[in-house]
Amino acid sequence: MLELPIFITLVIIVALIFDFTNGAHDSANAIATIVSTKVLSPRSAVIMAAVLNLAGAFIGTKVAHTIGSGIVHADMVKGCQALTLAALMGAILWNVFTWYLGLPSSSSHALIGGLIGAAAAYRGWSAVNFISIAEKVLMPLIVSPLSGFLAGYLLMLALSWSFRNAHPRRVNIAFRKLQIVSSAFMATSHGMNDAQKTMGIITLALFVGHYTTDLTVPIWVKLSCALVMAMGTAAGGWKIVKTMGHKIFKLEPIHGFAAETSAAAVISIASHFGAPISTTHIISTSVLGVGSSKRLSAVRWGIAGNMLIAWVLTIPAAGCVAAACLMLLQNLGFVY
Repeated sequence: MLELPIFITLVIIVALIFDFTNGAHDSANAIATIVSTKVLSPRSAVIMAAVLNLAGAFIGTKVAHTIGSGIVHADMVKGCQALTLAALMGAILWNVFTWYLGLPSSSSHALIGGLIGAAAAYRGWSAVNFISIAEKVLMPLIVSPLSGFLAGYLLMLALSWSFRNAHPRRVNIAFRKLQIVSSAFMATSHGMNDAQKTMGIITLALFVGHYTTDLTVPIWVKLSCALVMAMGTAAGGWKIVKTMGHKIFKLEPIHGFAAETSAAAVISIASHFGAPISTTHIISTSVLGVGSSKRLSAVRWGIAGNMLIAWVLTIPAAGCVAAACLMLLQNLGFVY
């Protein structure tokens, strides 16, 4: 069996790999619209998103606390360091699979599903904190995409009415500049929510391994997660950029501004309340809302249907993979 210090180091490394894949997978959330409308080059957009993801990661720890203590009963799984490793393996494998297909699924829900599956395989369903999951995961899972759609729809209607008499060329020039601001807001809010999820899983791993007495996020965990997510964002996820920026609805700068601003507002509010929502869900439905404000036929609903299938499958699929990984680690002697 591996020595515990080596094992916890392995868990942290795998968690940071997940953080990297999260940044690469979800970088499209912040830059897809600004790239597709050609406001910024892909290189410039990625650099901006990476820097602001880094900054956003240091704003608050409520989401990290939810991941660390609100998905599983930490005291019931204390001592099982392999649990967090199995959860991460399930999330990473699902992330890689959906990235390969170019589907904008949720890294957040993959991690949550991984934790649920690993905990259930280790101690049964009693180890899963169903009340907290219902409040902080399932309710936002339903409400946040609807909020993104409605916010995008209403903001686009308001902008269309406000600029109904303006010259289209002037509107386009103005919103090309404003979209840089909205994209920056989106990148910062992404860091606020997504980077904290890996902070929470590492803190949980330290707690169950008896390396810390509570679930307070150490400063070195904040720093490492923020840096690695920024690196992942810099790597980019161009397949998903293509889906988000072109296949759902043909975007112009005013549409990109409306989608990013409404999505970033919803994500920021959720982060304030410690809800680990899917930034992918929010920006996707915001784009749908913006497109629907023009006319329903402007949206390619078939692509939206494929994304919906990926969203529904994410938690159970990642959970099943994580449960299988825990059983494998148990057979190898890493679970005791």
